[in-house]
Amino acid sequence: GRTPVTAELGLEATGVQLDGKGRVVVDEKQETGVSGLYCLGDASTSGFELTPVAIAAGRRLADRIFGGAADAKFEYANIATVVFSHPTIGTIGLTEPQAREAYGDANVKAYKSVFKPMHFALCEEEAKKPMAMKLVCAGEEERVVGLHVIGIAADEMLQGFAVAVKMGATKADFDHACAIHPTAAEEFVTMGPWGAKPDGQGGIVPTPVPKGR
Repeated sequence: GRTPVTAELGLEATGVQLDGKGRVVVDEKQETGVSGLYCLGDASTSGFELTPVAIAAGRRLADRIFGGAADAKFEYANIATVVFSHPTIGTIGLTEPQAREAYGDANVKAYKSVFKPMHFALCEEEAKKPMAMKLVCAGEEERVVGLHVIGIAADEMLQGFAVAVKMGATKADFDHACAIHPTAAEEFVTMGPWGAKPDGQGGIVPTPVPKGR
């Protein structure tokens, strides 16, 4: 729904290029290709129209230009995103179809849970709101490449789990984190098979404590 207002800026005199939607064309470092001219945020082609993304990209740009951090740039992979609907929706990383396309069906495992949070324990049954969570894992180590949640406080819990995803956490890392009870977020660290993974023959095998964590 955003339309950049760039037509009247006279950018054609600078050599800065615009795309078909009027956005300033930039590379991964927010550079326009014209020395000394940069662009970030919704009016650029960085691809993420989110205020925190623009702030983070701006900080990295300032670090590079003024802070002596020559390689500083914002990493656009795995940006946590929330839809402030009722209930809230939170997501980071790949969807299950995206993961299967990227890694192959045989290398992707999705763990799911649908439940009614204890937040509504004393409510009448018709007032209890369901919640759904999914972990999308890839590879033998079951690295978490996607995490998705819809339900109460999804926005608040996603920020912490986003750090884990950015750090390359695995399903075993989640399993070996002690649950906080009673919370809805604990479901992410107790998804079955808890402390184990499928053995490919219909059974499960325990997962050891992750090394170096």
